[in-house]
Amino acid sequence: MTAIQRAAFPLASAFALIATPLAAHSDAAPMQAKDLVTMPRLGSPTVSPDGTMAVYSVTTTDSESLARSGQLYMRSLADEDAEPVALDLPGGAASFAGDGWLYYLAEGHHGGPTQVWRAQIGADGSVSNIVQVTDIPRGVEGYSVSGNGEKIAIWTDIARSCTDLACDDSAKPYAPGPGDGRLYEGDGGFYRHWDQWETPGTYSRVFTAGMGSFLSSEAFTPVDGAIGAGGPQGDTPTKPFGGGEDVAWAPDGSGVYFVAREGGASEPYSTNLDIWWSDLSGGAPTNLTDANEALDALPVPSPDGQFLAYVAMERPTYEADRQVIMLRDLKSGVVTPLTADFDRSFGSLAWTPDSRWIVATAQDVLDTPAFRIDPRSGAVERLDLMAGNEAHIGNVTPLASGDILFTRDSIGAPAELFLSKDWGMAEPLTQVATPTIGKFAPVVVERFSFAGANGDTVWGQITKLEGHTGKMPAILYVHGGPQGSFNDGWSSRWNPRVVASQGYAVISVDFHGSTGYGQDFTDSINGDWGGKPLEDLKLGLAAALERDTQIDGSRACAMGASYGGYMMNWIAGNWPDRFDCLVQHDGLFDMRSFYYTTEELWFPKWDFGGSYAENSELYERWNPVNHVDKWQTPMLVVAGEKDFRVPYTQGLASFTALQERGIESQLLVFPNENHWVLGAKNSLQWHNTVFNWLDRWLKPDE
Repeated sequence: MTAIQRAAFPLASAFALIATPLAAHSDAAPMQAKDLVTMPRLGSPTVSPDGTMAVYSVTTTDSESLARSGQLYMRSLADEDAEPVALDLPGGAASFAGDGWLYYLAEGHHGGPTQVWRAQIGADGSVSNIVQVTDIPRGVEGYSVSGNGEKIAIWTDIARSCTDLACDDSAKPYAPGPGDGRLYEGDGGFYRHWDQWETPGTYSRVFTAGMGSFLSSEAFTPVDGAIGAGGPQGDTPTKPFGGGEDVAWAPDGSGVYFVAREGGASEPYSTNLDIWWSDLSGGAPTNLTDANEALDALPVPSPDGQFLAYVAMERPTYEADRQVIMLRDLKSGVVTPLTADFDRSFGSLAWTPDSRWIVATAQDVLDTPAFRIDPRSGAVERLDLMAGNEAHIGNVTPLASGDILFTRDSIGAPAELFLSKDWGMAEPLTQVATPTIGKFAPVVVERFSFAGANGDTVWGQITKLEGHTGKMPAILYVHGGPQGSFNDGWSSRWNPRVVASQGYAVISVDFHGSTGYGQDFTDSINGDWGGKPLEDLKLGLAAALERDTQIDGSRACAMGASYGGYMMNWIAGNWPDRFDCLVQHDGLFDMRSFYYTTEELWFPKWDFGGSYAENSELYERWNPVNHVDKWQTPMLVVAGEKDFRVPYTQGLASFTALQERGIESQLLVFPNENHWVLGAKNSLQWHNTVFNWLDRWLKPDE
């Protein structure tokens, strides 16, 4: 199978683990915000069928204009000393198919909409026989090529009523005119989602065709069948974050497995993703996971065609339930929960080419390591692929040689490509960002644990400049989710290293509700948003200050986004005298108005035991707006106008509360950002604003 992809054993003791910093000159300058924004970024790798070469993309950002561009590179896997070769191809997402061709996305001939192309890549990185594969007027959002290279699946947004890609769906039901107003029906489900207004009846849909060149619209057949015939009426890939992992070819190319959630009135309340099977006839597909009303996702058939591996949750409407690896015998239909007794949630799956093992990744106490799973017994073995901490491993690709290709990043450094031979310690294959990051003053990351709420073991990390002399102010980092983690991984947004490089000690705490510590620990935040997590943050900050006397606890600010932003608002009223300043990004301020203005309603309904009308007492118990009378801490508020998950009016409301009480405050609003700040110029502005705010309160004399 070839597709464009998106992307445990608990530590027994409570001693600190210290990450080895990257080598750097003793007089090296600390990393700054612009260095983070312009850092080269490694994309997902793809491997040729014979395992001799990998192709990956590198995104670079111009230091002056901040414009971003991509470049594809080929790295020989047969020669350990080979240097990467830049390919004379557009820098978009690329993937090898079983036929040996490299497929990629680029503009069509004469500057038309995005299409699928293919080319042959020589062992020396030469490019030949470039061919445009698709030629459809609406453009291609993504694709997947069958293992034998004989068929292709593409996806694009199109009305569900259309049975072919040439269908005219230009008339939009939400725009009756004559003005530019949008009109939505009450039973239509999502009217806006994540960062875009919806077009009712239009979904991302998958179409397949036999391989060829300049394949027109007429060559393609929908995998979801005709509307009303029994197939799903929903997005594939799923929105807003689904990708190529939602579409998988049968090894022999006889059909496609795909993931979809039913649209319509129920969608804002549903986590019921299902895995469907299409035989490519154009008829109604078969729902393979109809019996499970919770999530089923990540379909990956074994190369020998005997099994389908996927992940499943058990509890409907709970988006943070444990993802158990399931194994379906494709001949008998018998489904076996392989990892039901292993208390970690798996987020990626890959088969070894001989169908002997499943290699999967899962968060585990600040790391995201790889695990080897025996499909015959369900036995799980954590792999030791890196010297020191595993940090964050991703894009795992088992090779026919028995080796494993993967990416690895950490708080200290962005992702690079690594190769493990015979399941042993891996060696780096690329230096995409390493030379750049190595120019900056290194940081040291120390892991620590302490007794948190209920006496439970809670983990945290301290990130600070190595060799820094004198005291340094403290920054308490609070992650979002809330079912998430500030694990040992690189981020282009909330990056502990770049904050620590400003002369601060960054303290992050994986409070109750965090992931990577077992499902009970994750579940423990449900109905208790302001309880155990706040206690953990208080105890964690105290433990870090006791552990590292270089940190000046008398100068401290806290910052967080999403749930972390909620916690800033909660701290403002429930721990009001602790911090010199707060940074609140996309934070929930009023739980009542949040419930009625967010879009994925399954989330608050689960975490608060029902809708606001059904359980208003619990919403109000943990509602920051009820404690505004105690607010006194200066706060920077950040919001994106395209954030529909936590609408930006929540930020406006908190800023009004600050102004009304005469508390020193600032408001930073991005008109074109969503729940995240993604644009290069906006990211630089975000960092500069945040750093100026921190400096104002923690370094007033500098």
